[in-house]
Amino acid sequence: MRVASKVLISSLFLYILLSMYGIWTFTSELELEYADAALVLGTKVEGDQPSLALRVRVDYAIWLYEEGFVKQIVFTGGKTDGASLSEAEVSKAYAMEMGIPESAILVEDTSQITRENMMYTKDLAIQLGLEKFLLVSDPFHMKRALMMADVFELNVSAAPTPTSVYTSWAEQFPFVLRETLAYVGNQLTFHQSF
Repeated sequence: MRVASKVLISSLFLYILLSMYGIWTFTSELELEYADAALVLGTKVEGDQPSLALRVRVDYAIWLYEEGFVKQIVFTGGKTDGASLSEAEVSKAYAMEMGIPESAILVEDTSQITRENMMYTKDLAIQLGLEKFLLVSDPFHMKRALMMADVFELNVSAAPTPTSVYTSWAEQFPFVLRETLAYVGNQLTFHQSF
């Protein structure tokens, strides 16, 4: 029994390490495809302004729109951390300031976590007939986000931001560790608790 427990624990530890490596090394090697919309995953806001992490995502979605890869942009994210505006509303306002027409912007402002981003976007996609998305988020978040999109059968292609706001090892490690634990937890519970 003790040997079996050690093997199980060792196997789980190895799986966590391999998952962490996969998240850490995930890059945008895939070529960009054309899609109906960019799906921008929300993150923190600072008052009525996007945080640096959110601004990087929105800026990349704007670039995708301006370069003709997408016809619309879907901003996701509800009100978090006691904010008075949702992540999606702040993203929309910023994008419009940057010249994106309101007619090209869709908002999903209910979600609190990645799983809900995908669940509510799936509803929006069905209502509006959107079939294909470019999924925009931080490169270190992308592997988990793709998994969640798959759970809700959203047709997405990875479009991680060209850079991450997490530039130093000290900034990257806690974020990647959190992503790894969430990713592994989701895998072990068959996509039910995320």
